[in-house]
Amino acid sequence: MNSPEIEVSMLLQQVKEGDEVAREQLFITLQSELRDMAGALMRRERPDHTLQATALVNEACLKLLDSDALGNASNRRYMFGMANRAMRQILIDHARRRNTNKRGGDQKRASLDIVLDNFEASNQCQFEDLETALSSLENDSPRQREVVELRFFSGLSVEEVADVLEVSVGTVERDWRLARAKLFQQLR
Repeated sequence: MNSPEIEVSMLLQQVKEGDEVAREQLFITLQSELRDMAGALMRRERPDHTLQATALVNEACLKLLDSDALGNASNRRYMFGMANRAMRQILIDHARRRNTNKRGGDQKRASLDIVLDNFEASNQCQFEDLETALSSLENDSPRQREVVELRFFSGLSVEEVADVLEVSVGTVERDWRLARAKLFQQLR
């Protein structure tokens, strides 16, 4: 186990025991690591997206801290899986609200609109369709879905994903290839 895994695991245990200082430290650690992941993901986007990615990370962290995810979390892998899902859920909820109000008069655009517009334009698919395809992939192979989340949404390298999931690099590469093929088939 490397240092970040040990630190997050210790903080999770302390939070479960009611330590508010550990809760704040976990928030800072989670926010920092997710911001790094969002930064890696956004590097291929326009430079002005950093603030929107940060807003998404902050909202996801708050959502996690307000939920019972911390009480259920046992390790770093679980926390980042929950964080990925929280960020995706925030974007899905926003996309659904946006689509119900699309071209709807006096609706003001929010920073997440820019993130969603850019995502949909650069990936040539609707975010809601991707979420449906990921749910289907999860039914078929939860680990492949997790690989997609960590590679695509978090911007982790194959080696970093292997470390987080505690599997071999070859397993991640196989899962990544299979998952992309399945998602491509569903999204085209």
